[in-house]
Amino acid sequence: MSNPRTIAADGTVRELHYAETPRFIQIETNLACNAKCPFCPYAHMDRGPMLMEDWVWQKIVDDTRDLGVTYRPFLINEPLSEKRLPRIVDYIKRDTTAHVEINTNGGLLTEKRARALLDAGIDVVRFSIDGFSRETYEPARPGVDYDKVVEYTNQFIALRDAGGYGCHIEVRMIDMQENKHEQAAFLEYWRARADAAILVPLYQWPWSGQTAPALKPCLKILDEIFFYTDGTAPLCCWDDSGRGLVGDVTRQSVLEIWNGAEMQAMRQLLNRGRRDLITLCSRCDAYKDIRFVGFEEEPASAPQSGAAPDPAR
Repeated sequence: MSNPRTIAADGTVRELHYAETPRFIQIETNLACNAKCPFCPYAHMDRGPMLMEDWVWQKIVDDTRDLGVTYRPFLINEPLSEKRLPRIVDYIKRDTTAHVEINTNGGLLTEKRARALLDAGIDVVRFSIDGFSRETYEPARPGVDYDKVVEYTNQFIALRDAGGYGCHIEVRMIDMQENKHEQAAFLEYWRARADAAILVPLYQWPWSGQTAPALKPCLKILDEIFFYTDGTAPLCCWDDSGRGLVGDVTRQSVLEIWNGAEMQAMRQLLNRGRRDLITLCSRCDAYKDIRFVGFEEEPASAPQSGAAPDPAR
């Protein structure tokens, strides 16, 4: 199956195709982070447990072996804060069809940890470096040392190259007003070292100031599924508080959740652009600038109560 999230060259989405099985699975194996980024809800989250039990993440992987899944063992956390990460990567990679990716701020990637991840077979590492100087970077990533991040990123590239590992390395910067004056230098420096260096947009988390949804479908749920540390499955990776739960892998298989009544109800509403009828989505404007054929309406006002009926509950 071709990538169901492909957007036409003119920026238009004409058809929505849901994958028969999830192509991407994000697993929040712990709830820890070494940064307090102002644009991330991590510092304000109030849920647990702090660690996903081993049998839970193993079950998620075992439920989906031989399906060609790309696993991302993180969600709203810093993956390198997870001491079990090399073991998790190794367990996933026993499936020859599986891939493993992480996005990281890089501040915890010591040489020992870097070698362990490369030896375990990690496929993609994306470094988030939102500045090209300490003065610009550290206000965006409080708690993380800019110079150490640059050192660790270059070290990881060197270890990858010296060992002949097949890991793809990308360095990305969130496009913000505060770093626009450094973007050209950032891209020039990292494109000469990593496999890719890109700018990515800063998105707004649902329920973080929006007063109405974009009445459009959602591309995020076409081929992805997500899991919290307790094994519950939120509809979207941008759900930091469990407003849109669609299943529980401690009681169901991954594919039972993927094909279940809760997920189907969500899809039917989102196919019609009715985010206003889903609690989580009723304060989400993601993809508002994407043109979906048949969805040119202006956003409607969200329910006054702030508690839209939610078919997943």
